[in-house]
Order: sequence, then structure tokens, then C-alpha cells
Amino acid sequence: MNAPTRLPTLTLRPDLAAIAAMVEPGSRVLDIGCGDGQLLEHLVAHKNVVGRGMEIEQEGVNASVRRGLSVVQGDADFDLGDYPDGSFDVAILSLTLQATRAPDKVLGELVRIGRRAVVSFPNFGYWAVRLSLLFEGRMPMTATLPRGWYETENIHLCTIRDFVEMAGRLGLRIERALTLDAQSRLKPIRSMRMANLFGQTGLFVLAKV
Repeated sequence: MNAPTRLPTLTLRPDLAAIAAMVEPGSRVLDIGCGDGQLLEHLVAHKNVVGRGMEIEQEGVNASVRRGLSVVQGDADFDLGDYPDGSFDVAILSLTLQATRAPDKVLGELVRIGRRAVVSFPNFGYWAVRLSLLFEGRMPMTATLPRGWYETENIHLCTIRDFVEMAGRLGLRIERALTLDAQSRLKPIRSMRMANLFGQTGLFVLAKV
């Protein structure tokens, strides 16, 4: 088994740093739920990508535009249908899937729009989440689930196992399956049980079969 790979120290969030490393230079990229545009700015500056973004919050759109990025306000549940088939090399959805109303439909749109989709999400099967439920009897708060249940935008939390099973039902090919642990170490998934228990964040590269 290969030793875990520690991500380089970047200003990017750990899962965004991992995603950035996967994007080929010069790619056409759509970053959905791009927030303030940090990842997109990094990709444009360091990977020379042709980058576009979509963000639901106007504050995030404004911050992205101030960075000189091409970002529009939009909702992944309703607005991805505006993009033609295969219009991007990579469609990115980072820590946003759990906030969508129809995650299965959003995944289908991602692999329609992009030749590949890169998706990260908080793993609700993570050991600290399980312990919080078991011993405290309360909805957990972690680094990837930082808000209380009454104020969170997360409405469809899932485990890594749930995600893999959904991808299979949708007929999607998993090209890469990785986790990030609490120390920001990136590990390939070799054991579903161990990944589901110790992976704080799931990170997958998907494509159509």
C-alpha cells in the first residue's frame, strides 16, 4: 500500500488543493458552487484554464468578479440545463452536493456538461460523526460540517458508501476514488469500510460509462 500523500501547503481549502492538482493545464473548467472564486482563480493563474463559475450567493458572485473571474449567479438544481453537452473538460462541485435538492440529477448534469466531473463532499460516515451521534445524541459539527442543524444549508448528507452506490445506480464510471482525512492527507480508497470510517471528505472523479 502506498504511503498517504500530504498535500502541499496552499491557501486553498484541502479538498480544493487536491482538485486543483487533478486539473490538466489548459482545460475548460466549470466550477459550480464556486464561492468566492479561490479555486477558479488558482486554476486560471497556475493551470492556464478557461474557467467559468456558477454560485448561488450574490456575495460569492461579487467576490469572484472582483477577482476578474467569469462567474454567474445560478442554482445547480435548476440552471445546469442551460449548458450544452460536453461544453467543458471538467465540471467541479466541491462540498456542494449535500446542499442540492436532487443530488442524483445534479450528478447526471455534471457528466453531461463535462467530460469528467470532480466532486467532493463531507462524509457523514466519518468516525467523529458517528461518535457524536452515539454518545451525545446530537447532530455533529466538524471541520466539513461547521454549522448547527438549524442553520445549515446541508439537506442531503451522505456517506462515502452511499455516494458510490448512487454513482453505480446512475451508471457512472468512477475514475478516481479518494478521501481526505482530518490531517489533510489524500488517500486512494482501497477498503470501503476503512474509507467510510476514516475519510472526513470524499473526493471522486466521475465520467459517463
